[in-house]
Amino acid sequence: MSIKVLFFASLRDELGRAEDDIDAVDIHTVADVWGVVASGKTMPSNLLMAVNQEYVNAAASVEDNDEVAFFPPVTGG
Repeated sequence: MSIKVLFFASLRDELGRAEDDIDAVDIHTVADVWGVVASGKTMPSNLLMAVNQEYVNAAASVEDNDEVAFFPPVTGG
């Protein structure tokens, strides 16, 4: 039972990895996933997140074999 976690752009650099696989036991929401993978860092208020390539918020449910992605907001102009 596991959840695949992806990190993009500056989050990848900050956390020192592009992806992770975590045990799905006791993981119920995207916020729970962040708590496991972020080594105690507070979740940024402007963080974008997705479950199985669908944008969600931190309260979204997560299940075994899901893919959770975290990335900073994209700016451009």
